[in-house]
Amino acid sequence: MTDYQGTLFLLPNVFDEMQSHKEFLPSQLEAIVLKLDGLIAESEKAARRFLLAFLDRKKFDSLPIKILNEHTTSQELNSLLDPMHKGQCWGLISDAGIPCIADPGSRLVYLAHKRKILVEDLYGTSSIFLSLMLSGLYGQKFSFQGYLPRKKEILQKEIAKLEQMSSKENMTQIFIEAPYRSNQMLATLLEQLRPDTSLCVASELMLPSQNVKTLLVKKWKEESFDYHKKRCVFLFQAK
Repeated sequence: MTDYQGTLFLLPNVFDEMQSHKEFLPSQLEAIVLKLDGLIAESEKAARRFLLAFLDRKKFDSLPIKILNEHTTSQELNSLLDPMHKGQCWGLISDAGIPCIADPGSRLVYLAHKRKILVEDLYGTSSIFLSLMLSGLYGQKFSFQGYLPRKKEILQKEIAKLEQMSSKENMTQIFIEAPYRSNQMLATLLEQLRPDTSLCVASELMLPSQNVKTLLVKKWKEESFDYHKKRCVFLFQAK
């Protein structure tokens, strides 16, 4: 007999609303969604779009949605788990890709383990790992930095520190930025990184417009680019 109460399912989502859930996500996902008692998501819009891909209107209207984002308090986290503590099955999704990686869901999972709620997952794609695979940069040792500081002076110092670490530790540095700041981020990287550092920009992953480009910084400076409002993952490896 298990000591666990209910179940928290970690479920994959598509990267973009134009993608077909049936084409890009595992076939077992529909069966799991059909047995959920509720869904936890970063936004109601993302939750509704996700559920409507699998449920008829009647089932959709009866399924509760709860929000988990960077503003969720510790007390609210506990309340999110209360239905599972009573034996229910809930799902957790990210707005795009898989939950808990560059995503506030990790806090909920940690607490679920403490409360003896079973955590199960269904495989999906992470833009972080997909970009590393496609970049050609070193995959044996890498570090994901999330979002870098926005203030330019602090950002420049952080990039210099990460480049030094990359060179010393022989590792690939990976980070993301808001789509409307992609051009600005790339311009700052080209100003700050050494000419012989390898830099990759992986944009619009898993879309028809997907583009992954890896060049030395000195070669990037010879290229024209426009990543404005495009979802990008940035990676670099210093010699």
